[in-house]
Amino acid sequence: MSIIVNIDIMMAKRKISAGELADRIGITPANLSILKNNKAKAIRFSTLEALCKALECQPADILEFVDD
Repeated sequence: MSIIVNIDIMMAKRKISAGELADRIGITPANLSILKNNKAKAIRFSTLEALCKALECQPADILEFVDD
């Protein structure tokens, strides 16, 4: 089983750069890159909330479950 992170899809829809998004949600561009590239092992609810606010979306728009 796998959780897929679709931050880059939402970023493209909202026309926002990685640097701008990282600034808005208060994390480093390197940590945002880890999230975007599905390298993160976990995400804090506060980070998920900040992402949803900045991208004006729901958690399900960002996270997707795929059964392998």
